[in-house]
Amino acid sequence: MRPGTPRMLRGINDRAALDLLLEHGPLSRTRLGELTGLSKPTASQLLTRLEAAGLVVASGSSSGGPGPRAQLYAVNPRAGHVGALDVTPARIVAAVADITGRIVGEHKLRTPRRRGPDAVTNVLSALEGAATAAGLDTADLLHVAIGTPGAFDPRTRRLRYARHLPGWHEPDLLDRLADAVAAPVHVENDVNLAAVAELGSGRARGVDDFVLLWVDEGLGAAIVIGGRLYGGVTGGAGEIGFLPLPGTPLVRDVRRGNAGAFQELAGGPAVLALARSLGLRGSSAPAAVAAAVATPEAGGQLLATLGQRLAVGIAALVAVLDPDVVLLSGSVALAGGEPLRAAVADELGSLAAGRPRLELADVREGPVLTGALHTALAAARDDVFDTVRHLASPGSAGPVTRRSP
Repeated sequence: MRPGTPRMLRGINDRAALDLLLEHGPLSRTRLGELTGLSKPTASQLLTRLEAAGLVVASGSSSGGPGPRAQLYAVNPRAGHVGALDVTPARIVAAVADITGRIVGEHKLRTPRRRGPDAVTNVLSALEGAATAAGLDTADLLHVAIGTPGAFDPRTRRLRYARHLPGWHEPDLLDRLADAVAAPVHVENDVNLAAVAELGSGRARGVDDFVLLWVDEGLGAAIVIGGRLYGGVTGGAGEIGFLPLPGTPLVRDVRRGNAGAFQELAGGPAVLALARSLGLRGSSAPAAVAAAVATPEAGGQLLATLGQRLAVGIAALVAVLDPDVVLLSGSVALAGGEPLRAAVADELGSLAAGRPRLELADVREGPVLTGALHTALAAARDDVFDTVRHLASPGSAGPVTRRSP
């Protein structure tokens, strides 16, 4: 193996330092040296390089303790910005974040089902609204990530498993998005992005093998194996609403009806019908489940029955995947909270041979948007921080300008 050159080692150290500054916030030269294992003079040289490249800025000074205050350094938030969008049939929520992950602009665009602007126009409108709120232009964004129901088949590049998302099924949609947005565009299944959020800042941090079960109006699952999302050949891994289950009528022509046995058993319409049969009121499935939690005597049967239904589907997943953890997310699951989780766990214990931990997801506010931001930020940081690999060696003219996307 070829030994690392001094320039390569500097690049590795610089990237490690930037990652530590993102993780810990502002750090002094001394503390950064301790965390990286570098000597104080080497840490000082590192920070000088990163300041010259515009990637690090002075950020106040330490407080407290005896002796002089130490200068603190932080990642320059203006080093880059990203966009993220969460798309549903009724609306698009867009956000813009700086390179540190701080959201600096948001916008919500309602997209009624009646025929109107197409998907590309809606994406641009939502993205422009968020960029404007951040005081930026869409051309300032380095990467954009979009979460949608269903999945784009990597072979055909067409959306599958989401017939209810109007305007997103044109054969050239991804190409049109790429042409319209002035940055690389990443499009991913919404439930997969909720799992990315849990990997980045939620209950799945440090977990290599888990399943996130999305319980909402529709059912879905994200599968993570070896720390990586598994999408399948057509991108449809985790479309568990189509899962045939024992004790449920077989649903045929599932692609035409966009529903399967598990969806008919435990999806939003089934939850609402169950609630009404038990005398519980609610304008939606999450509202009905929340009402059940608030009135344990009347709602206990709903939670127990729904827990049993969800456990049947989870048991099938556990038998095939044997995950370490199963996370419950989505508006229905989170409305049910711990009482619903406990009901699922009680039933799952007798149905599944495996014994995964069953937990509620941590990221509860905008998990799809959060996952999209994580995705865009990971790509943008690789681009922006890659400049440290090309910083001029000692004696050269100066830093290399960041490449345009």
